[in-house]
Amino acid sequence: MRMRRLGGSGLFVSELAFGAMTFGGTDGLWGQVGQLGQEEADAVVGAALDAGINLFDTANVYAHGRSEEILGQSLRNLGVPRDQVVIATKVGSAMGAGPNDRGASRRHILAQCRASLARLRLGHVDLYQIHAFDPATPMEETLEALDTLVRAGDVRYVGLSNWAAWQVMKAIGLTEARRLAPITSLQAYYSLVGRDVEREIVPLLASERVGLMVWSPLAGGYLTGKYSGADEGDGGRQTTLDFPPIDRVRGEPLIEVLRAVARKHGCLPAQIAIAWLLRQPAVSTVLIGAKRVEQLHANVRAAAIVLEEEDLAELDTASHLPSEYPGWLLRA
Repeated sequence: MRMRRLGGSGLFVSELAFGAMTFGGTDGLWGQVGQLGQEEADAVVGAALDAGINLFDTANVYAHGRSEEILGQSLRNLGVPRDQVVIATKVGSAMGAGPNDRGASRRHILAQCRASLARLRLGHVDLYQIHAFDPATPMEETLEALDTLVRAGDVRYVGLSNWAAWQVMKAIGLTEARRLAPITSLQAYYSLVGRDVEREIVPLLASERVGLMVWSPLAGGYLTGKYSGADEGDGGRQTTLDFPPIDRVRGEPLIEVLRAVARKHGCLPAQIAIAWLLRQPAVSTVLIGAKRVEQLHANVRAAAIVLEEEDLAELDTASHLPSEYPGWLLRA
Protein backbone atom coordinates (compact mmCIF):
# COMPACT_ATOMS: atom_id res chain seq x y z
CA MET A 1 0.00 0.00 0.00
CA ARG A 2 1.45 3.33 -1.07
CA MET A 3 1.51 6.24 1.36
CA ARG A 4 0.70 9.84 0.48
CA ARG A 5 1.07 13.11 2.35
CA LEU A 6 -2.19 14.52 3.60
CA GLY A 7 -2.22 17.91 1.92
CA GLY A 8 0.69 20.11 2.90
CA SER A 9 1.14 18.45 6.29
CA GLY A 10 3.85 16.02 7.28
CA LEU A 11 1.26 13.30 7.99
CA PHE A 12 1.41 10.26 5.72
CA VAL A 13 -1.74 8.23 5.10
CA SER A 14 -2.44 5.15 3.02
CA GLU A 15 -3.84 5.94 -0.42
CA LEU A 16 -6.82 3.78 0.50
CA ALA A 17 -8.44 4.49 3.87
CA PHE A 18 -11.10 2.56 5.74
CA GLY A 19 -14.49 4.18 6.39
CA ALA A 20 -16.33 2.78 9.40
CA MET A 21 -19.83 3.98 8.51
CA THR A 22 -21.00 0.35 8.24
CA PHE A 23 -20.32 -0.30 11.92
CA GLY A 24 -23.09 -0.58 14.49
CA GLY A 25 -26.26 0.23 12.57
CA THR A 26 -29.45 -1.33 13.89
CA ASP A 27 -32.40 0.34 12.19
CA GLY A 28 -33.37 3.33 10.09
CA LEU A 29 -30.68 5.00 8.01
CA TRP A 30 -27.77 3.39 9.83
CA GLY A 31 -29.36 -0.03 9.54
CA GLN A 32 -29.48 0.44 5.77
CA VAL A 33 -25.87 1.60 5.61
CA GLY A 34 -24.46 -1.30 7.61
CA GLN A 35 -25.05 -3.47 10.64
CA LEU A 36 -21.60 -4.85 11.43
CA GLY A 37 -21.18 -5.97 15.02
CA GLN A 38 -17.92 -6.22 16.94
CA GLU A 39 -16.75 -9.58 15.64
CA GLU A 40 -17.45 -8.66 12.01
CA ALA A 41 -15.80 -5.27 12.47
CA ASP A 42 -12.70 -6.89 13.95
CA ALA A 43 -12.43 -9.04 10.83
CA VAL A 44 -12.61 -6.18 8.33
CA VAL A 45 -10.36 -3.88 10.40
CA GLY A 46 -7.83 -6.70 10.62
CA ALA A 47 -8.02 -7.23 6.87
CA ALA A 48 -7.54 -3.50 6.29
CA LEU A 49 -4.47 -3.45 8.50
CA ASP A 50 -3.06 -6.51 6.75
CA ALA A 51 -3.52 -4.70 3.42
CA GLY A 52 -1.43 -1.78 4.67
CA ILE A 53 -4.24 0.68 5.43
CA ASN A 54 -3.32 3.04 8.26
CA LEU A 55 -6.15 5.63 8.11
CA PHE A 56 -9.49 4.80 9.73
CA ASP A 57 -12.34 7.31 9.45
CA THR A 58 -15.56 7.49 11.45
CA ALA A 59 -17.92 10.15 12.87
CA ASN A 60 -19.77 10.77 16.09
CA VAL A 61 -23.11 10.52 14.30
CA TYR A 62 -22.47 7.14 12.64
CA ALA A 63 -24.88 4.68 14.25
CA HIS A 64 -25.35 7.27 17.02
CA GLY A 65 -21.82 6.78 18.34
CA ARG A 66 -21.63 3.00 18.01
CA SER A 67 -19.27 3.21 15.05
CA GLU A 68 -16.67 5.00 17.17
CA GLU A 69 -17.12 2.52 20.01
CA ILE A 70 -16.74 -0.50 17.74
CA LEU A 71 -13.74 0.93 15.87
CA GLY A 72 -11.93 1.73 19.11
CA GLN A 73 -12.67 -1.72 20.49
CA SER A 74 -11.43 -3.36 17.29
CA LEU A 75 -8.07 -1.63 17.62
CA ARG A 76 -7.78 -2.92 21.18
CA ASN A 77 -8.97 -6.42 20.31
CA LEU A 78 -6.38 -6.62 17.54
CA GLY A 79 -3.60 -5.20 19.70
CA VAL A 80 -2.87 -2.35 17.29
CA PRO A 81 -0.18 0.07 18.55
CA ARG A 82 -1.63 3.57 18.70
CA ASP A 83 1.24 5.09 16.74
CA GLN A 84 0.65 2.74 13.81
CA VAL A 85 -2.76 4.12 12.85
CA VAL A 86 -4.28 7.47 11.93
CA ILE A 87 -7.73 7.88 13.48
CA ALA A 88 -10.14 10.44 12.04
CA THR A 89 -13.60 11.37 13.24
CA LYS A 90 -16.09 14.18 12.67
CA VAL A 91 -18.39 16.56 14.50
CA GLY A 92 -21.34 18.70 13.48
CA SER A 93 -24.33 16.43 12.93
CA ALA A 94 -27.22 16.27 15.39
CA MET A 95 -26.43 14.18 18.47
CA GLY A 96 -29.58 15.08 20.38
CA ALA A 97 -32.86 16.96 20.20
CA GLY A 98 -31.63 20.20 21.75
CA PRO A 99 -30.68 23.32 19.78
CA ASN A 100 -27.07 23.08 20.98
CA ASP A 101 -26.73 19.36 20.24
CA ARG A 102 -25.56 19.98 16.68
CA GLY A 103 -23.51 22.34 14.56
CA ALA A 104 -20.03 23.80 14.86
CA SER A 105 -20.29 26.01 17.93
CA ARG A 106 -17.45 26.05 20.46
CA ARG A 107 -19.70 24.41 23.03
CA HIS A 108 -20.70 21.54 20.73
CA ILE A 109 -17.22 20.94 19.30
CA LEU A 110 -15.47 20.76 22.68
CA ALA A 111 -18.17 18.56 24.23
CA GLN A 112 -18.35 16.20 21.27
CA CYS A 113 -14.58 15.81 21.03
CA ARG A 114 -14.55 14.63 24.64
CA ALA A 115 -17.44 12.27 23.89
CA SER A 116 -15.71 10.85 20.79
CA LEU A 117 -12.47 10.26 22.69
CA ALA A 118 -14.44 8.46 25.39
CA ARG A 119 -16.21 6.23 22.86
CA LEU A 120 -12.98 5.48 21.01
CA ARG A 121 -11.16 5.18 24.35
CA LEU A 122 -8.23 7.14 22.96
CA GLY A 123 -6.18 10.01 24.31
CA HIS A 124 -6.34 11.91 21.04
CA VAL A 125 -7.61 11.74 17.48
CA ASP A 126 -5.24 12.40 14.61
CA LEU A 127 -7.72 14.22 12.39
CA TYR A 128 -10.83 16.04 13.62
CA GLN A 129 -13.21 17.19 10.89
CA ILE A 130 -16.20 19.50 10.79
CA HIS A 131 -18.82 17.28 9.15
CA ALA A 132 -20.68 20.06 7.33
CA PHE A 133 -20.73 23.84 7.16
CA ASP A 134 -22.77 25.44 9.94
CA PRO A 135 -24.33 28.74 8.77
CA ALA A 136 -25.57 29.54 12.29
CA THR A 137 -22.10 29.72 13.86
CA PRO A 138 -19.45 32.34 13.06
CA MET A 139 -16.61 30.60 11.27
CA GLU A 140 -14.12 32.27 13.61
CA GLU A 141 -15.76 30.52 16.57
CA THR A 142 -15.52 27.13 14.88
CA LEU A 143 -11.87 27.52 13.89
CA GLU A 144 -10.83 28.85 17.28
CA ALA A 145 -12.51 25.87 18.98
CA LEU A 146 -10.56 23.49 16.75
CA ASP A 147 -7.35 25.34 17.54
CA THR A 148 -8.12 24.96 21.25
CA LEU A 149 -8.34 21.18 20.81
CA VAL A 150 -5.03 21.07 18.94
CA ARG A 151 -3.28 23.13 21.61
CA ALA A 152 -4.78 20.91 24.33
CA GLY A 153 -3.38 17.78 22.66
CA ASP A 154 -6.79 16.23 22.00
CA VAL A 155 -6.46 16.65 18.22
CA ARG A 156 -3.40 16.56 15.96
CA TYR A 157 -4.79 17.89 12.65
CA VAL A 158 -7.91 19.75 11.56
CA GLY A 159 -10.08 18.98 8.55
CA LEU A 160 -13.38 19.87 6.91
CA SER A 161 -16.04 17.77 5.22
CA ASN A 162 -18.66 18.69 2.63
CA TRP A 163 -17.79 22.40 2.49
CA ALA A 164 -18.12 24.59 -0.60
CA ALA A 165 -14.99 26.06 -2.17
CA TRP A 166 -15.64 29.60 -0.90
CA GLN A 167 -16.17 28.28 2.62
CA VAL A 168 -12.91 26.34 2.56
CA MET A 169 -11.01 29.36 1.22
CA LYS A 170 -12.48 31.64 3.88
CA ALA A 171 -11.47 29.14 6.57
CA ILE A 172 -7.93 28.99 5.19
CA GLY A 173 -7.71 32.78 5.22
CA LEU A 174 -8.94 33.01 8.80
CA THR A 175 -6.56 30.34 10.10
CA GLU A 176 -3.62 32.08 8.45
CA ALA A 177 -4.61 35.56 9.64
CA ARG A 178 -5.26 34.43 13.21
CA ARG A 179 -2.45 31.87 13.36
CA LEU A 180 -4.81 29.03 14.15
CA ALA A 181 -4.37 25.33 13.42
CA PRO A 182 -4.33 25.06 9.60
CA ILE A 183 -6.87 23.26 7.45
CA THR A 184 -5.18 20.00 6.50
CA SER A 185 -7.88 18.19 4.54
CA LEU A 186 -11.31 18.26 2.98
CA GLN A 187 -13.46 15.18 2.80
CA ALA A 188 -15.74 15.31 -0.25
CA TYR A 189 -17.82 13.15 -2.55
CA TYR A 190 -15.98 12.37 -5.77
CA SER A 191 -16.55 9.61 -8.29
CA LEU A 192 -16.65 8.94 -12.00
CA VAL A 193 -20.37 9.69 -11.95
CA GLY A 194 -20.00 12.66 -9.59
CA ARG A 195 -17.16 14.95 -10.66
CA ASP A 196 -18.66 18.25 -9.48
CA VAL A 197 -15.69 18.90 -7.16
CA GLU A 198 -13.52 19.44 -10.24
CA ARG A 199 -15.22 22.77 -10.99
CA GLU A 200 -14.07 24.80 -7.97
CA ILE A 201 -12.95 22.57 -5.11
CA VAL A 202 -10.16 20.56 -6.73
CA PRO A 203 -8.33 23.63 -8.13
CA LEU A 204 -8.62 25.30 -4.72
CA LEU A 205 -7.21 22.29 -2.86
CA ALA A 206 -4.30 22.02 -5.28
CA SER A 207 -3.54 25.73 -4.93
CA GLU A 208 -3.70 25.75 -1.13
CA ARG A 209 -2.14 22.30 -0.56
CA VAL A 210 -5.17 20.87 1.22
CA GLY A 211 -5.56 17.10 1.02
CA LEU A 212 -8.64 15.57 -0.60
CA MET A 213 -10.19 12.59 1.16
CA VAL A 214 -12.75 11.00 -1.14
CA TRP A 215 -15.94 9.47 0.21
CA SER A 216 -18.32 7.22 -1.72
CA PRO A 217 -15.91 6.47 -4.58
CA LEU A 218 -18.42 3.96 -5.96
CA ALA A 219 -21.36 6.39 -5.75
CA GLY A 220 -23.18 4.34 -3.16
CA GLY A 221 -22.52 1.13 -5.10
CA TYR A 222 -23.72 2.40 -8.48
CA LEU A 223 -20.27 2.05 -10.04
CA THR A 224 -20.14 -1.64 -9.23
CA GLY A 225 -22.27 -1.95 -12.37
CA LYS A 226 -24.93 -3.95 -10.56
CA TYR A 227 -27.70 -1.37 -10.71
CA SER A 228 -27.86 -0.22 -14.31
CA GLY A 229 -30.71 -0.68 -16.75
CA ALA A 230 -33.43 -3.09 -15.68
CA ASP A 231 -31.04 -4.89 -13.34
CA GLU A 232 -31.75 -3.67 -9.82
CA GLY A 233 -28.80 -5.49 -8.32
CA ASP A 234 -28.64 -7.75 -5.30
CA GLY A 235 -30.39 -5.72 -2.64
CA GLY A 236 -27.42 -3.44 -2.02
CA ARG A 237 -27.59 0.15 -0.87
CA GLN A 238 -28.55 1.65 -4.25
CA THR A 239 -31.79 -0.36 -4.24
CA THR A 240 -32.92 1.02 -0.88
CA LEU A 241 -31.07 4.33 -0.41
CA ASP A 242 -30.63 6.75 -3.32
CA PHE A 243 -27.50 8.41 -1.96
CA PRO A 244 -25.57 10.09 -3.39
CA PRO A 245 -27.98 11.21 -6.12
CA ILE A 246 -27.03 9.98 -9.59
CA ASP A 247 -27.89 11.21 -13.07
CA ARG A 248 -28.64 7.79 -14.51
CA VAL A 249 -29.15 9.12 -18.02
CA ARG A 250 -25.50 10.19 -18.03
CA GLY A 251 -24.50 7.23 -15.90
CA GLU A 252 -25.63 4.40 -18.17
CA PRO A 253 -23.13 5.05 -21.01
CA LEU A 254 -20.39 5.46 -18.41
CA ILE A 255 -21.19 2.08 -16.88
CA GLU A 256 -20.73 0.44 -20.28
CA VAL A 257 -17.30 2.04 -20.69
CA LEU A 258 -16.40 1.09 -17.12
CA ARG A 259 -17.31 -2.53 -17.81
CA ALA A 260 -15.26 -2.54 -21.02
CA VAL A 261 -12.15 -1.20 -19.28
CA ALA A 262 -12.66 -3.72 -16.48
CA ARG A 263 -12.84 -6.59 -18.97
CA LYS A 264 -9.61 -5.38 -20.56
CA HIS A 265 -7.83 -5.51 -17.18
CA GLY A 266 -9.55 -8.69 -16.00
CA CYS A 267 -11.04 -7.01 -12.95
CA LEU A 268 -14.28 -5.55 -11.60
CA PRO A 269 -15.85 -2.22 -12.62
CA ALA A 270 -15.63 -1.06 -9.01
CA GLN A 271 -11.88 -1.60 -9.02
CA ILE A 272 -11.50 0.52 -12.15
CA ALA A 273 -13.59 3.30 -10.56
CA ILE A 274 -11.28 3.38 -7.53
CA ALA A 275 -8.14 3.10 -9.65
CA TRP A 276 -9.30 6.12 -11.67
CA LEU A 277 -9.61 8.20 -8.50
CA LEU A 278 -6.11 7.19 -7.42
CA ARG A 279 -4.81 8.72 -10.66
CA GLN A 280 -6.33 12.12 -9.88
CA PRO A 281 -3.54 14.45 -8.65
CA ALA A 282 -5.61 16.19 -5.96
CA VAL A 283 -6.56 12.97 -4.17
CA SER A 284 -4.69 12.15 -0.96
CA THR A 285 -6.73 9.09 -0.03
CA VAL A 286 -9.87 7.24 -1.07
CA LEU A 287 -12.19 5.96 1.65
CA ILE A 288 -13.47 2.45 1.14
CA GLY A 289 -16.02 0.74 3.32
CA ALA A 290 -16.96 -2.91 3.52
CA LYS A 291 -19.60 -5.16 5.01
CA ARG A 292 -17.52 -8.26 4.32
CA VAL A 293 -13.82 -9.07 4.26
CA GLU A 294 -14.19 -10.19 0.64
CA GLN A 295 -15.47 -6.74 -0.33
CA LEU A 296 -12.50 -5.11 1.34
CA HIS A 297 -10.03 -7.40 -0.42
CA ALA A 298 -11.66 -6.62 -3.78
CA ASN A 299 -11.51 -2.86 -3.23
CA VAL A 300 -7.90 -2.98 -2.04
CA ARG A 301 -6.85 -4.70 -5.26
CA ALA A 302 -7.74 -1.48 -7.10
CA ALA A 303 -4.49 0.04 -5.83
CA ALA A 304 -2.50 -2.43 -7.94
CA ILE A 305 -4.29 -1.65 -11.22
CA VAL A 306 -2.29 0.44 -13.68
CA LEU A 307 -4.63 2.34 -15.98
CA GLU A 308 -3.20 3.22 -19.37
CA GLU A 309 -3.59 6.66 -20.93
CA GLU A 310 -6.12 5.19 -23.35
CA ASP A 311 -8.19 3.90 -20.42
CA LEU A 312 -8.09 7.28 -18.70
CA ALA A 313 -9.12 9.06 -21.89
CA GLU A 314 -12.10 6.74 -22.42
CA LEU A 315 -13.25 7.12 -18.82
CA ASP A 316 -12.81 10.88 -18.94
CA THR A 317 -14.80 11.22 -22.15
CA ALA A 318 -17.63 9.09 -20.77
CA SER A 319 -17.81 10.96 -17.45
CA HIS A 320 -16.78 14.54 -18.21
CA LEU A 321 -18.74 17.42 -16.73
CA PRO A 322 -20.92 19.61 -18.94
CA SER A 323 -19.37 23.02 -19.54
CA GLU A 324 -20.41 25.66 -17.01
CA TYR A 325 -19.87 29.43 -16.93
CA PRO A 326 -17.25 30.85 -16.75
CA GLY A 327 -15.41 27.67 -17.73
CA TRP A 328 -16.79 27.52 -21.25
CA LEU A 329 -15.90 31.18 -21.79
CA LEU A 330 -12.34 30.80 -20.52
CA ARG A 331 -11.80 27.81 -22.80
CA ALA A 332 -13.25 29.53 -25.86
